[in-house]
Amino acid sequence: MLNKPEGVVSATNDNTAPTVVSLLTVPEQKDLFPVGRLDKDTTGLLLLTNDGALAHDLLSPKKHVDKTYLVKPEKPLSAEDIHRLENGLDIGDEKKTLPAMLEILASEPETSEIRITIHEGRFHQVKRMLQAVDNQVLTLERVSFGPLSLDLSLQRGEYRALTEEEIEVLSGSGKKS
Repeated sequence: MLNKPEGVVSATNDNTAPTVVSLLTVPEQKDLFPVGRLDKDTTGLLLLTNDGALAHDLLSPKKHVDKTYLVKPEKPLSAEDIHRLENGLDIGDEKKTLPAMLEILASEPETSEIRITIHEGRFHQVKRMLQAVDNQVLTLERVSFGPLSLDLSLQRGEYRALTEEEIEVLSGSGKKS
């Protein structure tokens, strides 16, 4: 489990920016790869593994593994925006997004914040969903992936090994269809 900082690429190597793997100092580092991607400016929970089958199960679109984010939008969401996000909307792909779950954490113009849970992992999905309701993402942090939540004791750039229990729970999370 890595608390990904801003400015780091979710990749094993990159010619222009530091990678999440370059943050690691464990002997197994060369065998680990990120499970999915977080944009360079997105922070939070990123899993790294050497288990290809687990990564596939967690990322497969057919599995609909939940991913939850804290979002600071440019402006508060209207009731119509919330309705559209919760019912799926067109973000310019071949089909509408699956319905999202939203929780408004703060709705003041200067401190607006939402928690959004999606069940897909399309390219820049959360950012594109907010753009589809005429809004912009100012900050984006993933706080959970499937049943696993970010360990709040980890500072940005810090990581830790998953516990056996966490691995077991994750292994079971990709089994639904």
